[in-house]
Amino acid sequence: MEIIIEEISRGHKLLGRHKFAQQSVTIGRGYHSDIILSDPHVCAEHLTIDYDGENWLINDKDSINGCFLDDGKKPADGHIVHSGDVITIGKSQIRVVFPYHPVATSITLSPFENLINLAKHPVVLGVNIMFFALLTGWLFFLSNPKETNFTQLLVPSVGLTLMFAVWPALVSLISHLTKHDARIFTQLGICFIFYNLTWLSDFIETLVRFNSSSASILPYVVTLLPIVIAFCLFWLNAYIGFHMTKKRRLVVAVCLTSLLFGGSFLVQLSKKPEFSIRPQFDATLLIPDLLIAKSTDVDNFINNSNKLFQQVDKAKQEKD
Repeated sequence: MEIIIEEISRGHKLLGRHKFAQQSVTIGRGYHSDIILSDPHVCAEHLTIDYDGENWLINDKDSINGCFLDDGKKPADGHIVHSGDVITIGKSQIRVVFPYHPVATSITLSPFENLINLAKHPVVLGVNIMFFALLTGWLFFLSNPKETNFTQLLVPSVGLTLMFAVWPALVSLISHLTKHDARIFTQLGICFIFYNLTWLSDFIETLVRFNSSSASILPYVVTLLPIVIAFCLFWLNAYIGFHMTKKRRLVVAVCLTSLLFGGSFLVQLSKKPEFSIRPQFDATLLIPDLLIAKSTDVDNFINNSNKLFQQVDKAKQEKD
């Protein structure tokens, strides 16, 4: 009878899988063992899993630290193995399954998987990174009151681009360490696409504020755009780098988004003074072509103002 033994982490993540078609499987730190564990708390000949013709049994070989079931409370020596049993050996764990052990339903490929793969294309990736760097340098040029040359613009744009590349690299590293596919170029492509969308949302927010009055609710609605973009980015990071359920992926994206914007809000709130005698105003200057509703000339403005006064005088006379 065949038996499958999986090496797993404390979080039950799969580290290795072995399949045997023999009557006895030896597990230990010795090089003669069928499964060799590097855990120093495991003896050279720690235990064997033997088939007696009807059941698989665990036999402890007088090991120093013993072997236990699941959480490490019940000794495993002499235990009749059932498919899916987890055995703790030192600080390591193994899971024993039989060939007929049920597996989870296959996860269907998402319709936009091809679009995600397009993000790692060298041309697409290079264009997005270049666009991000150029836009960063241009914004630095606009915000710097002093005259700057190309080298002075190159340093902050390249530095900020490398800094923003840390996040996809970190996600890929965690994915690799948890035995998932790192897909670092896909992570880089997706992240820089959404970074550029964030710049676009900032421009849209500025344009809306430029065309809205202080009493309008539209600017507050537009401020939700970067939150939505960040949520989609974190959701895609989890989708690309880790095999997890839809619910867990949603929870991870919500938590990361809340941590990012909630932390920023608390920092801004802590720096805000309780009272200021100076009025607050928006000093953003944009070209008149960006006005959605074009302004009228002076003559039309005076005529419209006179008409309003005339309407007020007429209403007053009717009231009297």
